[in-house]
Amino acid sequence: MAKKIIVAIDGWSSCGKSTLAKQLAKELGYIYVDSGAMYRAIALYFLRNNIDLTSTKDITVALKNINLEFIFNAQNGSSEIFLNGENVEYLIRDMLIAEKVSNVAAIKEVREFAVAQQQKMGAKKGIVMDGRDIGTVVFPKAELKLFMTADSAIRVQRRFKELFEKNPNISIEEVKDNLELRDYIDSNREVSPLKQAKDAIVLDNSNLSEKQQFQLAVDWVKEKI
Repeated sequence: MAKKIIVAIDGWSSCGKSTLAKQLAKELGYIYVDSGAMYRAIALYFLRNNIDLTSTKDITVALKNINLEFIFNAQNGSSEIFLNGENVEYLIRDMLIAEKVSNVAAIKEVREFAVAQQQKMGAKKGIVMDGRDIGTVVFPKAELKLFMTADSAIRVQRRFKELFEKNPNISIEEVKDNLELRDYIDSNREVSPLKQAKDAIVLDNSNLSEKQQFQLAVDWVKEKI
């Protein structure tokens, strides 16, 4: 039986990290963990409960009341995130959450809470996880680390297309501003900033099709296994 490994995928917003991670998990029969969904679910809880992001006490208390789990949905063949027993997979994709998530994810206590949960999920290996600090902080010893990037104009177009399907009123300027802000916060925050791990393979998919990108990643996984 082939040994199981951890595949850590980091990179900028709207580079297709989740798409690739889901495809790899399915191909390998691994568990897929969307770390971004975890931060979005925490942001949703904070928003619903009017948590003061400047109060460490309020944040610490709130985190004690948050239970996150991924449950496999056989109908669509993917894992969906549940916040305190409620399926919030679609609620967390809202633009309102997209505007808040980077600020929430920059909070030290929030990151420590999420990282501890993520490390627990990966204890038995056989996992594919994507995010901003998976190869640097969550799984520094992951057998395969990918760092995904793409031309910013291409990323804006991809994100716009994705959001426009859900919200036809959205403008490309809004998407561009949101993406630039998230990039800035993600790479400049004090705790676990987005950066490429020294041993990560860079995957620039600006000019790659989804199929080409997937094949490249599968080949790299096979090398490690």
